[in-house]
Amino acid sequence: MSEGDPAAYEARPVPTVWRRLRTVAGATRTPRRNRHLANLLAFIAGALNSVGFVAVSVYTSHMTGLTASVADHIVLRSWGLVRIGLIAITAFVVGAMTCAVLFNWGRRRHHEARYATVLVLEALLILAFGALADQLTWRHRDLVFVAVLCFTMGLQNAIITKISAAQIRTTHVTGMVTDIGIELGKLAYRSRLAGQPPVTADLPKLGMLAGLVALFFVGGIAGAAGYLAMGFPVLVAPALVLLVVAAPPLVADARSASARREARDAAS
Repeated sequence: MSEGDPAAYEARPVPTVWRRLRTVAGATRTPRRNRHLANLLAFIAGALNSVGFVAVSVYTSHMTGLTASVADHIVLRSWGLVRIGLIAITAFVVGAMTCAVLFNWGRRRHHEARYATVLVLEALLILAFGALADQLTWRHRDLVFVAVLCFTMGLQNAIITKISAAQIRTTHVTGMVTDIGIELGKLAYRSRLAGQPPVTADLPKLGMLAGLVALFFVGGIAGAAGYLAMGFPVLVAPALVLLVVAAPPLVADARSASARREARDAAS
């Protein structure tokens, strides 16, 4: 087995906590690591979405609703709401674009932190937002809040899409609830035609999707309740958790770069 083979990695002795953290957001992916990261991101997305709604009455991950809202408010000539919707959609798209740029930059250079770089950026944005948003007194601060939260949601949705090959989403639940319904339909189906292969539900997929929806829901409760209790600083704790998870691959890349420099210096 090669050094980068996930099976070879899993066959090693029980890893340290640092190695476990490194693998959650590292370049080598497995379904298990994807699930672990998706669980964390679903909770954070639920919290951010609820904080955005309680604070500025906008679901910052709901691009379908925002697009429909822009169309409706154009007809109603509610130009202020049209502006908010357009800012939200634009910020989400720019967040996804930023993810693609950072990811491809790291992938071309074979960085261990090709995914983690995006997550670190997200963590730092959430951390700064949670710590500083209450200090902003500009009368149009709602527009800043919407832009930052939607940009962050665009980053997160794009990176989990990259990590899972478009099989997992964490910032919205429409697709996940649809897939849950499909799997439940398969589970309930009883074929009465002889000689036909059975219809079987994918129970691991059903469990994963149900877990992600539940974590998004719990994150929403925690975000809304926390915001009402303490304001935007409620976001500091999840930002720190995400930063701890995302930082190890960056450290690994920094050490690799340092080792290469030392090798070049020794050779010269």
